[in-house]
Amino acid sequence: MRIRKPFAGGFVGLCLIAGLAGLSPSEYAQLPAYKQSDKVLHFLTFFVLTFLFYWILETNRRRVVQFTFLVCTVALGFGSEVAQEIIPNGRNFDYYDILANALGSVSSLAICNWYHKRMLERKRAARGYNAVAGDEDIELGEAVVDQESGVIRPTPTVEEELDNWDENAEDWDESEVNEANGGGKETPPSSSGDIGVVDAKKRPD
Repeated sequence: MRIRKPFAGGFVGLCLIAGLAGLSPSEYAQLPAYKQSDKVLHFLTFFVLTFLFYWILETNRRRVVQFTFLVCTVALGFGSEVAQEIIPNGRNFDYYDILANALGSVSSLAICNWYHKRMLERKRAARGYNAVAGDEDIELGEAVVDQESGVIRPTPTVEEELDNWDENAEDWDESEVNEANGGGKETPPSSSGDIGVVDAKKRPD
């Protein structure tokens, strides 16, 4: 999983600006309003925040969608209003602000998800690969299952086994090793031959 630093930097910067503007005392930071309402600003802020956060992590599409929804739509969209109620800064909890935050975040998430899926489909088509109809496409996030960790070694071919024949000597029988190395056991001399030699030396001329 890789992190796209430009999007991460933009997300952090916008969070700092939005936090200073939204959590500062009301007499120090006056939010611009459209027709006496700041709901448009809430919508645009969370639209851009969600867009930037969506493209930070380069991973499975479904995981990105779920993680972005939890962080931007739920945690930031709802948590920012709760923080305004807790912090004594002269600002009040507003359900309509939460609604504007959620609408902006969900709208951005839907657009990013649609574009991300189209982008992956174009890459697949450029490589000449199309998923079979009815099958689940893992790269597009249609089926996320637990994957085993580790390296799976491919089964060696006959040519590779022949090239590495000396590395497979431990699999041979001991007799085959002795025959290959020419180290067979020597045949002991017959007992009858030894007796004949001894008797010949002891017999007097």
